[in-house]
Amino acid sequence: MHKLLTFILFSFLVLSGCKAQPASPESIPPQVETLEEIVILSEWNERDVFKSGLIPSQQHLPDEMPDATIYHIELNIADDLVHINGHQEVRYTNQEDVALNEIYFHLMPNYLGDEMLISQVSIDGASAEYVHEKEDTVMRVSLASPLQIGESIIVKIDFLTVVPTQLESNYGILAYTEDVLALAHAYPMVAVYDDEGWNIDIPSEQGDVTYLDVSFYIVQVNAPKDLVLVASGNEITHQSAGDRKIVTFAAGPARDFYLAASEDYVLTSQKFGEYTINSYAPKNLAEGSQFAIDVAAASIEFFSEAYAPYPYTEFDIVATPTYALGIEYPGMTAINVDLYDLEANLYGTTAGVYLESTVAHEVGHQWFYNLVGNDQLDEPWLDESLTQYVTWLYYVNQYGENSAAGYADALDSRWERIGHETIPLGLPVSAYVDGQYSAIIYGRGAFFFEALANKIGQKAFDAFMMEYTKSHQWKTASTESFRESAEKACDCNLEVLFKDWVYIIE
Repeated sequence: MHKLLTFILFSFLVLSGCKAQPASPESIPPQVETLEEIVILSEWNERDVFKSGLIPSQQHLPDEMPDATIYHIELNIADDLVHINGHQEVRYTNQEDVALNEIYFHLMPNYLGDEMLISQVSIDGASAEYVHEKEDTVMRVSLASPLQIGESIIVKIDFLTVVPTQLESNYGILAYTEDVLALAHAYPMVAVYDDEGWNIDIPSEQGDVTYLDVSFYIVQVNAPKDLVLVASGNEITHQSAGDRKIVTFAAGPARDFYLAASEDYVLTSQKFGEYTINSYAPKNLAEGSQFAIDVAAASIEFFSEAYAPYPYTEFDIVATPTYALGIEYPGMTAINVDLYDLEANLYGTTAGVYLESTVAHEVGHQWFYNLVGNDQLDEPWLDESLTQYVTWLYYVNQYGENSAAGYADALDSRWERIGHETIPLGLPVSAYVDGQYSAIIYGRGAFFFEALANKIGQKAFDAFMMEYTKSHQWKTASTESFRESAEKACDCNLEVLFKDWVYIIE
């Protein structure tokens, strides 16, 4: 999943506290009436707005994904930065091989510490029936008639998200604390329908919480004018009046939309060829903010050459008070603010060491989670273990084999915490207990890829990984598709290797 510590396990903490009360009407700011109305998109099929956020070689992508889900979202952030009044319109196209009788939406704030209230749902202009399931973490919207293969509908949803004011579930990814607003999964998200049906399971507390398809996003944010907004995608409009402002972002193709905000953020920015890296942190952490840019630039360059071009024109790094070391989102990452004091001592190691390994890891997720997707709840090894390995390769590329040995030792130390038990990598997140998730997925997992590279040869492995990325980009990989790709590349049978490392042997 996003977060993880490349050298040490952060304990998962749950802080008790009272939930914020639902917003009263007067607590929700009105839309800014003095501004000219901003038209998000005149036509659902208009794709040029997304191309400005993609490097030239990738600007064909929006036109090649005509059936991808498109979100038009309005987020109205109250002055208390806790109540988010929202409206969204989603064009959903049935890309499956069966007709659908319903659509599910994840309501993650109901899992992440406070609540999401739904006030109205309609489909193509007609009121729709909806019910909450799975302890209110998902909403099932019934369709008046089955949605046939290739058909599209427009689903409109009015909602209120109440943001926790303490770092609660899943590393505090949705919270307003220490003057930072972190809005992860703060809107109703279309669930994935695959060969298992609708994926609507309640996530585990120790891993990523989402498994999402590639979509496109237009998001208008109405917020206090002094709030610095950092979001997925790129800013396409900005208007202000009085003490409010409206900023519109366009993002996609992407597997999620994330926003962080704080009045304390100071921007450090640097352009590298076709893309710009933006780093947001408090003024007193400027040195760490610049170092984060340096690491991100080196990582993007290495992974772009090794696997596929970084597709976006921006990469944003934002400091937040998360319990994780870092968390990945499309085109950006949230990094624990404690890492920015480069000389500070964290668990016997300088914070700068953690900052480099964490930023490199989260940059790696731009390829393995976003560009190449996977079921992060059921097959976390496909993005987390692989990203640990490519981070290891980053150190080899930057500093050589001898210097990278320290990173390999850290991976081994993580695995050693459970006595180097040979627990399979291919388990769902929820199946790992008592420290096994960190030890296996973030420790042992990287050594599987080393074993695979040793078996087929590093040069052949590198060529395979480039081809795997190309063949799976903007799709969803699986354990079997990874193995099939590897066997095709090496013209060999990898059953024994996968049984030793990945498969669950009954």
